[in-house]
Amino acid sequence: MPARQKVAHLRLMAFDVDGVLTDGTLFFTPNGDEMKAFSSLDGHGLKMLRDGGIEVAIITGRRSRMVELRAANLGIAHLFQGVEDKRSVMRELRAKLGIPADESGYMGDDVVDLPILKDCGFSATVADGHAFVREHVDFVSRFGGGKGAVRELCDFILAAQGKLDAMHSRYLES
Repeated sequence: MPARQKVAHLRLMAFDVDGVLTDGTLFFTPNGDEMKAFSSLDGHGLKMLRDGGIEVAIITGRRSRMVELRAANLGIAHLFQGVEDKRSVMRELRAKLGIPADESGYMGDDVVDLPILKDCGFSATVADGHAFVREHVDFVSRFGGGKGAVRELCDFILAAQGKLDAMHSRYLES
């Protein structure tokens, strides 16, 4: 089934952080504090997904205060950090929300993401995701992690659901 058809009825989209919402670079201060850079384009895309009635989640293997702050800033209520078994967390979230697997998706970038990617009805990665992952997903962004890949995917989903044009038109009204 083409990716556009798979996202036409998507109700839940979850994202990895390092390599997807960021470019994967990890910065540490001399005090050991971690810093990350996030794309504002990606952030607005996530807000648009939420506004379009799609549940948004972050499921990541690392734990970072920066991710907590970013999720809160974007109004993302479903935040799971320090997760070793992302597939189980996604299954629990789907059960809690009453969303079947075929109406859920995940965007990851490395081989550790393959179990959750294969467990969802839709799977995506970034242009600079691992080559093996790119071979096994429904959608590969033209952009790298932290460089607009998430926004491209959000726009793709909203367009497939017939919602993107109306959302864009709001910005043209004076």
